[in-house]
Amino acid sequence: MSGALVIRALTAQELTARLDEFCDLLLDIVNGGASVGFMAPFSRDRARSFWQGIIASVERGERILLAAIDGEGGRVTGSVQLVLAQPDNQPHRGDVSKMLVHSSARRQGLGAALLDAVEAAAREAGKTLLVLDTVPGTPADRLYHRAGWTALGVIPGYALMPDGAACDTRMFWRQLGPVS
Repeated sequence: MSGALVIRALTAQELTARLDEFCDLLLDIVNGGASVGFMAPFSRDRARSFWQGIIASVERGERILLAAIDGEGGRVTGSVQLVLAQPDNQPHRGDVSKMLVHSSARRQGLGAALLDAVEAAAREAGKTLLVLDTVPGTPADRLYHRAGWTALGVIPGYALMPDGAACDTRMFWRQLGPVS
């Protein structure tokens, strides 16, 4: 990373202005083989469609998107989402979704910084319980263990990798405070 890293929530307008950077980020992740919900071949049009849906969700207040921006006015090198919209009986819960770190920015603490930032955003939003899932044995899996998240277990064959191979998924949870 070239400059001071900034992690902050982006508005729908800011996301729209950086849409190409978010498409580049997602293309890097999926084309690198990560299981983040997409299959190969993965196109820029598909990435654009995904992010346009996220922009609309941010605009409706259903989620918060945190972006890691490398340096003042620099490029997006990572992101994570906090899904706020939950069923009526789960207003205290948030889902951590799509933690993405560009391949050029890995192994520099960005994942841990994004995780800290999403937990802080969840507390600020009044969420006291967070859940997420990831592929066992990956750097993300190790990160959640190191950060003190509680692993529930592994569901065999829960998802597919971009190449179509089945992959297991580990579920995690983190209590941020008492249910109010």
